[in-house]
Amino acid sequence: MHVSKTLKKGSTMELPLDEEDGTFTNISLADDSEHLSGILSSKVERAHSTMMNADMDAVEAENQVELEEKTRLINQVLELQHTLEDLSARVDAVKEENLKLKSENQVLGQYIENLMSASSVFQTTDTKSKRK
Repeated sequence: MHVSKTLKKGSTMELPLDEEDGTFTNISLADDSEHLSGILSSKVERAHSTMMNADMDAVEAENQVELEEKTRLINQVLELQHTLEDLSARVDAVKEENLKLKSENQVLGQYIENLMSASSVFQTTDTKSKRK
């Protein structure tokens, strides 16, 4: 006599029943264990692959963030360099203007001094001689 045992999704396995004592006869499951081992190995490989892909995605995301940060910093440095160049040019222009104005002030000072010396209003008088 045989008893049918349903394994998975419609596959059945015939188990011989020892009619004398009502026990089942041992059947080697070596073929099934190899099949199950293959399935388990496949699932482990897929899980490992999924974890590796997740790790690689995390590394790529981290690298992307670092790259964006580096790009932002480089752009900021370049902007600051341009600002420094502009300020340096402005300082040079102000120095030049300052020298020009100093020169003009000297000329005007000399002109005023000459006018004052030529005018009788600004000439010094001897106050001691007038008092006597």
